[in-house]
Amino acid sequence: MCLLSRIETYRVQAHITVTGFGRQAANDPRLILDMRRGRQPKPAMIRRVEAFMARNPA
Repeated sequence: MCLLSRIETYRVQAHITVTGFGRQAANDPRLILDMRRGRQPKPAMIRRVEAFMARNPA
């Protein structure tokens, strides 16, 4: 499953807004919006987002 799909699933289950997730997980409120438009996060950002989701179960 791609990162964006995992984020969207997590976000819905955790009841977090698109910008709220980006702000909390990566200090970037536009993260999901940009990914929906084709942004490819770098490996460090991917690790940061995955660590956030692991630390904060939905």
